[in-house]
Amino acid sequence: MDHKGWYNRDSKEKDFKKIEDIILVSAMGPPGGGRSPITPRLQRHYNFLTYTDLDSQSITMIFKKILMRFFASFESEVTSALVPLVESTKFVYAGV
Repeated sequence: MDHKGWYNRDSKEKDFKKIEDIILVSAMGPPGGGRSPITPRLQRHYNFLTYTDLDSQSITMIFKKILMRFFASFESEVTSALVPLVESTKFVYAGV
């Protein structure tokens, strides 16, 4: 990534493949349970964003605000279903 490309290890010539205009995004959980810590050599390529676990009320408020803004131009039948939509999504996510 630092050198704007990779060498093609599949070919005998090992030609350089140039990469342009990409954004690399990844996610991870904490080390443990088969997951290894990330080495400093790899960490230097990333900006880290972490967050604490939110309670149910905060999650409801955040997603309700996002959906209300997105569906603001829709009819009232759609906007009235936003709270049940958020609650049912949380229910499915929790795996209950």
